[in-house]
Amino acid sequence: MRLCLWPALAALALVIVDASTLTPPVLPLIVRNPYLSFWFAHARDAPWENWPMFWTGSTVGFAVMAAVPETKTVYPLLGRSQDFLRQSSSYTVSFPQYDGATFDASTTNLTYSIPGSDVRITLSFLSPITPTSTFRQSLPAGYLTCIVEGSTDVSLYVDINGEWVSGNRDNKIEWGLVRTEKSNSARTPIKTWSITRRHEQLLTEFYDHAEWGTIHISAPADVEHQSGESNYIRRLFAEHGTLKNKVDNSYRGIFEDEPIFAFSKKFKLSQKSQNSHGVVTDSVIFTFALTQDPVVQFASARGLTFMRPLWASYFSTAHEMLQYHYDDYDTAAYLANNYSEQLAKDAYASGSQDYQDIAALSARQVLGATQFSGTPDNPIIFLKEISSNGNFQTVDVIFPAFPFFLYTNPQWLAYLLEPLLEHQLSGQYPNDYSMHDLGFHFPNATGHSDGLDEYMPVEECGDMLIMGLALVNALRDDTQPAFVRTAPQEAVLLDLDSTKREYLVNPYGMDLTWEDMGTTGEKAAARWVKRSYKLWKQWTGYLVRESLIPANQLCTDDFAGWLANQTNLALKGIIGIKAMSEIANVVGREAESKWYGNVADEYIEKWQEFGLSRDKTHAKLAYTWYGSWTTLYNIFADALLCFHLPPNTSASQGPSRFWDPEQQPIGGGAKTKRKSTFIPDKIYQIQSDWYHAVLQRYGLPLDSRHLYTKSDWEFFAAAVTSKNVRTEILQHVATWVNETVTDRPLTDLYETEGEGGFPGPNFMARPVVGGHFAFLALERACGGRASEGLKFLDEAAPVEIDVDQALMADMVNDEVGMGEL
Repeated sequence: MRLCLWPALAALALVIVDASTLTPPVLPLIVRNPYLSFWFAHARDAPWENWPMFWTGSTVGFAVMAAVPETKTVYPLLGRSQDFLRQSSSYTVSFPQYDGATFDASTTNLTYSIPGSDVRITLSFLSPITPTSTFRQSLPAGYLTCIVEGSTDVSLYVDINGEWVSGNRDNKIEWGLVRTEKSNSARTPIKTWSITRRHEQLLTEFYDHAEWGTIHISAPADVEHQSGESNYIRRLFAEHGTLKNKVDNSYRGIFEDEPIFAFSKKFKLSQKSQNSHGVVTDSVIFTFALTQDPVVQFASARGLTFMRPLWASYFSTAHEMLQYHYDDYDTAAYLANNYSEQLAKDAYASGSQDYQDIAALSARQVLGATQFSGTPDNPIIFLKEISSNGNFQTVDVIFPAFPFFLYTNPQWLAYLLEPLLEHQLSGQYPNDYSMHDLGFHFPNATGHSDGLDEYMPVEECGDMLIMGLALVNALRDDTQPAFVRTAPQEAVLLDLDSTKREYLVNPYGMDLTWEDMGTTGEKAAARWVKRSYKLWKQWTGYLVRESLIPANQLCTDDFAGWLANQTNLALKGIIGIKAMSEIANVVGREAESKWYGNVADEYIEKWQEFGLSRDKTHAKLAYTWYGSWTTLYNIFADALLCFHLPPNTSASQGPSRFWDPEQQPIGGGAKTKRKSTFIPDKIYQIQSDWYHAVLQRYGLPLDSRHLYTKSDWEFFAAAVTSKNVRTEILQHVATWVNETVTDRPLTDLYETEGEGGFPGPNFMARPVVGGHFAFLALERACGGRASEGLKFLDEAAPVEIDVDQALMADMVNDEVGMGEL
């Protein structure tokens, strides 16, 4: 049975977002992929004080205005349209009362009141996250719903300019207007502005903007439209509150008599309010899309291949997709709202209201780095290492992001890892360790046949093995998305011809379950491991040789420089070996499993000798760097993979929101004596206490070298501390979100003192903020038992440590005392 919604009510009700407690410096507006990524700049200011921006910080022409005919007043709502409205006897420029912004995982709402009237306007930007509909997530488009309330007539206006299609303002552009008629495949007739470069440069960027593809802005067919010079069009609306349905066909440069592409809509609220004897609510929906074909090129098993967007397998033309997307608003909003509500509940229960907002703020940013490609029976996800260097499918960028995917939809993690596995299984990468990335710069995954990618061998092997086992566990535990799996009754049907190809979605665009496909998650996990087992074994062999005492090399925090004997890096490699012991078991390789397990056990004992300070109060940055300390964020993997749970025992467990509270734990509910675990409890305990001691104003520094931090690793670390310490870290990060002077989409690298600014390099909009989901991924792991194994951390308050004294004591004797070291 499918759910029934009243569409007219859904369009209004589903954009409601609870008040947000945090005030971040930038908020997402339309964020779908690396090239359709537009943001509310300076979000603590009124929206008309600045132009919206691309994620790099470059501005784009994007104006929204309201006009009240009764008072001949025009109100800029978004963007600096007031700069184009000279003084006139025909209209007055004024500013509304800005009532602030609210946001959830998929939606940003900007709300205004018109002074001297009862008119209230909400601009609701929806970039829907739909974890149970991969098909919908692949659509490169978002929504703007403009909602007006009151009893006074008002007109709304929206425009964009050519900066949406190119980062080079000297480029020439072309455009057109396409109309659709109502039909079985078009419920709501729409009109669409389509804008593109005159001479596209395929698979090329200019300051991170795509130089190929077409931008579309769509609206209902009954709104007015007009294109033309920016001053003229904006003043025309200010004077008349409407447009003339004309198309300027004089193609030219982006700022050559700047062409803009506008829609306007009249809302006759006064007459409706008289009929209804009260305030009236009405709305209009606009959509924004970027279509590209191909989306990337990829050195696949069959050679360098132009990869088409996933949506192109479902629609024969871009305009068919745009029409479906417009008609699908109710369903997309419903699914996105379900995800946002569940995330809010889980995050609040896991941390606080602040954590709820941080998780919500991070979600669209993660997916804003992705491009969905492949085919309906074999989807894949490509990822850009946004802002840091633009690498393609960077392993150590996927790794900090992967808690988001484990929580949201583990199958999406499989789609992310697939290009890396396929490329290396095909023999195109010469090294015996995992590659760092698929290409120096997105969107070109041309590989590294010379083996000269960035040198992080222990990092990448450990990352792949940890993520591999985490995915296997999610599949075996049948950790499917804990979100609604049924489309509303009004959902638009897809035209699927199952005689020509297989689909992993039903006719309503919802993902099939394992049961629907006639299999189980456990079988899927075994198939996945078996196909790529050669690589898992190869990478583990490298770790056996190189991870216990890492040579001079980079870790994922490459901005900090090369370093030998890194304690945290070694731990990642050792956990990777331990992960392989479980991966081998999945395909029945018991002897290999036992051998890898024994190696890991031996290494973790030696690691404790090498990596801890002399007084055993903390982990050192490097084995031979006495008087140093590090955030030991890689211990998170031990907990996530449930190596910290004693084998064949069952801890006393309270109710969990991830399983039936009536279900009895395996082996009964009796308490049993805690047996030895892979990483001893004392390591978790001393690190939790240490973080409490070294916490700064805006969070937990990365290590003793600097006061900067990485927010993804802060959340990895905080997830495996006591509740008190977790709360402390979370509160300090929330303070940073509210006070930081950074002026770009959420950075993950910032100073924990001073103004909380960029330390250089300036990271922004990176998908690694998926690491903020570490609490949630941990609570879902192993059927909900993973976090239960850390309850011992809450048995006592943090130990007070004199940090300076502890570090000095570690430097008293400089003898290495570690044999081969």
